[in-house]
Amino acid sequence: MHSLENVSKGQQGTALTLSTLAFTICFAVWTIFAIIGVQIKQDLGLTDTQFSLLVGTPILTGSLIRLVLGIWSDQYGGRPIFMAVMLSSAFFTWCLAYADTYNMMLLTSLGVGIAGGSFVVGIAYLSKWYPKEQQGTALGIYGMGNIGAALTKFVAPFVMVAYGWHMVAQVWAVALVIMAVLFWMLTKTEPQIAAQKASKAPPKSMREALQPLKKLQVWRFSLYYFFVFGGFVALALWLPRYYVGVYGMDIKQAGMLAASFSVAGSLFRAVGGYMSDKYGARVVMYWTFSVCVVCCFILSYPATDYVVHGIKSDIAFSFQLGFIPFTLVLFVLGFFMSMGKAAIYKHIPVYYPDNVGSVAGIVGLIGGLGGFVLPICFGLMNDHLNVWTSCFMLLFVIVAIALVWMHITILIMERHMQKSRYLPELGTQPTTGR
Repeated sequence: MHSLENVSKGQQGTALTLSTLAFTICFAVWTIFAIIGVQIKQDLGLTDTQFSLLVGTPILTGSLIRLVLGIWSDQYGGRPIFMAVMLSSAFFTWCLAYADTYNMMLLTSLGVGIAGGSFVVGIAYLSKWYPKEQQGTALGIYGMGNIGAALTKFVAPFVMVAYGWHMVAQVWAVALVIMAVLFWMLTKTEPQIAAQKASKAPPKSMREALQPLKKLQVWRFSLYYFFVFGGFVALALWLPRYYVGVYGMDIKQAGMLAASFSVAGSLFRAVGGYMSDKYGARVVMYWTFSVCVVCCFILSYPATDYVVHGIKSDIAFSFQLGFIPFTLVLFVLGFFMSMGKAAIYKHIPVYYPDNVGSVAGIVGLIGGLGGFVLPICFGLMNDHLNVWTSCFMLLFVIVAIALVWMHITILIMERHMQKSRYLPELGTQPTTGR
């Protein structure tokens, strides 16, 4: 970390501020179909499955390219890669306004999804500006850029109602171009990359960058992120449709209520980063999964009518969450998802300081795939199970598996650490578990 000795607080602050703003705009573009997709569904008469595929297609692109973008960011620096991501996704977002068939929209949305790859670029870029003990907080603040999903839900419905969904695509594309120019003008190359260029050292090879992916731990982190991030993205995309279908709201009301979940799943990521720095990422992960299991169970319970055959007559009662308690439980779920997202990315620079881009890339890839696969599963389950809350049933199963796997792994690690104290010839080093 000798290259950080000459880095000023101002340089760190500029890198953090511009990266967070850029990621916010990228995330707003990445989730654009959460709002305009509802209108497109009506215009083209799409089924729930077709709608979920359209909504999920940008998520697929943004997920699959994360590994490559992360490796390139480690090799060549995050600054040029970030700008390239913003400009290319802006081009396809502008083209989206001219797509007039379902197949053309699917094709164009693949390019729109490039914006989603920005996350790992920012992680690789920012982690090189901060020492290990501050990375959790810095990356947590950066992750607040997820609030771009809420930005889309707050602003896009009003633009769409006033000028049509085509205008939403054009405005978001222009915003990306402006942000790309500002980012390039105001930020600097990260210290390690600058030192590497000055020494004319060759960048790390692709094979070296992929070495950490052989470790099971990386894939375990990926499953965690599949739920906390993939589940967050899936719900951010699906909730406007859910509010419209379950509670009969118009798109403006649905967008505003769904935005409260996106806010909870974004703003508190900084809190998760700080808590991970202070108490350890493992502790935060336990909090996350335990609370999320409870929330998903409550949300997954379908609206049900009961009849008890009493002595004199039948006693009827029903259970259904109104939109207020539903939104409150959803807010709690989003809060702890945001904590978990920060905790997972606190782990990565600590365990893999020389391969942040590749590890963050594969974890982000699997998490992003959750944002693609889960909305499609939600649509299929709606079409075939005919139960609105089936989406939360699926999330309950995923988070329960993640909690059990994490707990078993930690028990095995602790047992191994205890043995190593009495059998030093094992050659193991106790870890903090943070």
